[in-house]
Amino acid sequence: MGLAPIFCLWVVMQKAPGGLVELVERTLTPMGYEVVGVELAGTGTRGRLLRVYIDQEAGITLDDCTAVSHQLSGVLDVEDPIREHYTLEVSSPGLDRPLFTAAHFERFAGHEVRIRLARLIDKRRKLTGLLKGMRGDAVLVEVEGEELAVPLADIESARLVPEF
Repeated sequence: MGLAPIFCLWVVMQKAPGGLVELVERTLTPMGYEVVGVELAGTGTRGRLLRVYIDQEAGITLDDCTAVSHQLSGVLDVEDPIREHYTLEVSSPGLDRPLFTAAHFERFAGHEVRIRLARLIDKRRKLTGLLKGMRGDAVLVEVEGEELAVPLADIESARLVPEF
């Protein structure tokens, strides 16, 4: 027996289009949930993945995810914002909470964050450091003792680093 090739499929999650995010927020906010973020991934025959992160003061349970999935599925079926086949996934933000908005970056200042950039900045595409907040439209991150100002528009994804 020889060596066999190993295939790895990476699904790149991207922030969902604004209209889709607004539809999700209009549906879930009256239910008492904060829409942390909405991501859309995939194309072609495999279908797409629509991931919705929700939160609330008391935390998120499986029953919350089920209720949101049921309500949101009905609205998405009627509104039909995604033309191709897709799978809906509803989740809590978890310990490695994703950060999407300027308000998120302000709220979690003082926490360690892992950022993936859409383009190289200072010869880097990935940053891990202490989140310092926002200055204008830039996220401030202290990386190896140096404070970097990263334009929010250049951030592909950002997540908190879990603290144990």
